[in-house]
Amino acid sequence: MTNDSRATTTAAPDADLHRGLGVIGIVFMVVAAAAPVTVVAANFPIIITVSESVGAPLMILVATVILLLFSVGYAWMTPHVPDAGAFYAYIDRGLGRRPGLGAASIALLSYVLLTVSMTCYLGVQTGNLIELWTGASLPWWLISAVMLVIVGLLGYRDIDLSAKVLGVALVLEVLTVVAIDLGVIFSGRELTTAAFSPAEALSGAPGLGLLFAFLGFFGFEATAVFRNEARDPDRTVPRATYIAVLSIGTLYFFSSWLIIDGLGAHQAVAAATDSPDQVVIKLAGEVVAPIMADIVQVLVVTSMFACMLAFHNIVTRYLFTLGQRSVLPASLAEVHRRHRAPSRASLCVSAVTSAIVVVSAVVQLDPVLQIYTWYSGAGALGVIVMMTLTSVAVIAYGSKLRGAAQGASTTRVIASAVLGGIGLLLVLAISVWNFPILVGGTVAAIVWGLVLVGAFAAGLLVPRRVGHAVADPALQSSDER
Repeated sequence: MTNDSRATTTAAPDADLHRGLGVIGIVFMVVAAAAPVTVVAANFPIIITVSESVGAPLMILVATVILLLFSVGYAWMTPHVPDAGAFYAYIDRGLGRRPGLGAASIALLSYVLLTVSMTCYLGVQTGNLIELWTGASLPWWLISAVMLVIVGLLGYRDIDLSAKVLGVALVLEVLTVVAIDLGVIFSGRELTTAAFSPAEALSGAPGLGLLFAFLGFFGFEATAVFRNEARDPDRTVPRATYIAVLSIGTLYFFSSWLIIDGLGAHQAVAAATDSPDQVVIKLAGEVVAPIMADIVQVLVVTSMFACMLAFHNIVTRYLFTLGQRSVLPASLAEVHRRHRAPSRASLCVSAVTSAIVVVSAVVQLDPVLQIYTWYSGAGALGVIVMMTLTSVAVIAYGSKLRGAAQGASTTRVIASAVLGGIGLLLVLAISVWNFPILVGGTVAAIVWGLVLVGAFAAGLLVPRRVGHAVADPALQSSDER
């Protein structure tokens, strides 16, 4: 790897990156980050439990509509944001450099926390699986270390290799979820419309149900992160965004309904509450075949690995873009000559995530109750904050163009962004109100809330220029030009 590292060139032009991703490749990357099997096996029971109802399909439908409205502006703005900074670049273009850098700081913190949380939880889940099959008990941190090495090697190479790995994982996950759905349909269980009742969805705690339904889509927003490696980004990124949201929403909508009816509409809440981590796995073994329960357990592990790899790649592209803009050292924008990938940025991500995992293990934090709960909860809130700010940025930027007589299409985009922004503000309000639940306590909520606010403030204070000037003036925000 040392020899490879020497074979790099400082490359501001993103043409040096490998542009091999099409619509399907990007969709596979981002839907794999959403971890469908993990959502179905672990998140669905949580939605049912915390909402105290079987209204999960309607909650997922509402989340899908909000994200589709958000995607209208997100996709429309793609040609106006020529780099891979995603949320950061959009906010920078729409609201200015300072808010953009604050968002970049939150983005880096949030996605690193999500990567570490998934790494540690993956170590626990894999260890449980190994112990179940072999009787051997391995420390979670050892398994997490192995996963970090594998992800680091994949992230160092060109994006096509990661896309292929994630594509295989995603196909297996989707086939498994569809098999469970078909198993319920042909099992002879009664299929009802109880899950589609608005009264049912609004009973109990619908806000919490909507929040956890929303969290099941995380990862889709990364379509714009891979624009520098897309064959035709101005067309590929918008198409991939819409396909990702619609495919995730459709799969979750029908699967949640069928799983609820598979458990029994009247017994689903009690069943999910009694055994949230096993209820779907047990159902899979009943409606398909006993071996399907084992397959789901294995795929939960591979699903978490795919999610970890996807988050690693997202952070890498953020660092690469910040290096291009000389906000961070320009060496992070180096492109590997042979792999045509942001390998230096990937090495940096591997080093940071490994250090956090090591420190977390040394101070003996519980990998599930503390590391996963704290880090994923804080990271999730950070992503929701960035999505809300991005909606505001789209509205602000669209308003400028509309003022320049850009046509009725811009007005429609702004209207969609406003509606999506209202929905995101609702989700953000629910997230803040229930933040102690996400991170496991009031004290933790206060601490992590201050960390997120501090991260945003730190971004605002980043010096105007670090290192060399940006080679491409199109990469500058409007207030810099």
